Amino acid sequence: MYFLTSTATTRSLQRAATIRFQRSFASSAAVAASSRSTAAKIPAALEERIVQRLDEMKSAGTFKTERVITTPQNSSIKVQSSAKPVLNFCANNYLGLADHPSVVQRASRFLDSWGNGLSSVRFICGTQTIHKDLESQITAFYDRSDSGDTILYASCFDANAGIFESLLTENDAIISDSLNHASIIDGVRLCKAKRFRYANGDVHDLDRQLQLAADAGCRVKMVATDGVFSMDGVIAPLKDICDVVEKHGAVLFVDDAHATGFLGPTGRGSGEYAGVMDRIHLVNSTLGKALGGASGGYTTGDSLLVSMLRNTSRPYLFSNTLAPSVVGAAAAAIELVDNPVTRTPLLDQLWSNASLFRQRMSDAGFTLAGEGHAIIPVMLGDARLASLMAEKMLARGIYVIGFSYPVVPKDKARIRVQLSAAHSTEQVNYAVDSFIEVGRELNVI
Repeated sequence: MYFLTSTATTRSLQRAATIRFQRSFASSAAVAASSRSTAAKIPAALEERIVQRLDEMKSAGTFKTERVITTPQNSSIKVQSSAKPVLNFCANNYLGLADHPSVVQRASRFLDSWGNGLSSVRFICGTQTIHKDLESQITAFYDRSDSGDTILYASCFDANAGIFESLLTENDAIISDSLNHASIIDGVRLCKAKRFRYANGDVHDLDRQLQLAADAGCRVKMVATDGVFSMDGVIAPLKDICDVVEKHGAVLFVDDAHATGFLGPTGRGSGEYAGVMDRIHLVNSTLGKALGGASGGYTTGDSLLVSMLRNTSRPYLFSNTLAPSVVGAAAAAIELVDNPVTRTPLLDQLWSNASLFRQRMSDAGFTLAGEGHAIIPVMLGDARLASLMAEKMLARGIYVIGFSYPVVPKDKARIRVQLSAAHSTEQVNYAVDSFIEVGRELNVI
């Protein structure tokens, strides 16, 4: 019997056979040096499948490699692949606080005073006064001290994974924006509520989906949206969304990871930017972007809802508490944002940088996505082109990354540029000059 296979499949099988031979040879050499092996052998079917998928990624230009940084995070960093420092234009370090002296010193002080960790989840023996203090600090940051509360998580991804399953039942509905972050999508998959999806930022479609949920007999309807859609640099139309949510008596949940600390007049996020902070029921966000750049996330909202999360949210109940150093760093970062003396120059520099970059890149003929945000995607379409452009930019001392499927839709590859308050005007201009040189070389402009 004969089996016909594609050339790509044949190459993948040959590649798998080669890998097995190499492993067998290496294993034989290892046996001579040791009487036992510590690694379990991967079944051939799984190995062949993974090899084929990785080969397909490489062929499509979507295979991802990690550049290794050898310095603290900042606007200027060093990477192993470059002898000279490079300018970083792809970090979530919007305010430049990742290595701010006050943040680093507070983290060090908390490490010395409170230890490295708690070796426990919160409800057993993992809650220190510093954790309760940070939760109160975040609650006050959102001006919810009277009736609100905050719960800390190991990450914002965990916060999103835990919220829907805890608060919604099979009799309820979740109505989610079509471009919501992967963590929201995964969180929705974990809950039993009926699922509805509306077109990105389309409040008319949101209205239709809410009515469909009502017609289906759903008791509680929760609308979920990113405050900022991070792959596009688009800010959600929260005022219009609030109007529709209130019309249907629904609950509004906002993931504000790419807004907290720098969007809005005082950095309170997309709710403040839209003037609707008091109309949003629940906000999830991160301590790992503008607020110090380390890790950690949280949910802030009505104290009754937060109390339910403390008792039922699985990522909270079954994950170790935040390390004291992370708590200290986050507290210091929030203080810097809370204080107009330190906040104002940071926000002024950030938005000046974003405006300069967008204006010069548009004038040069690049196609840019988004508006009014520090995320400015340079749209290229082709995944290979995005990767090649990123490589050529690095050779000129600019660290950017090409994004392609499955992180973004197919044929929507891009280089997502992220501006920071840590960037100087000269650095921004040099980045634009480099984009123009490479863009002309690759016939992008």
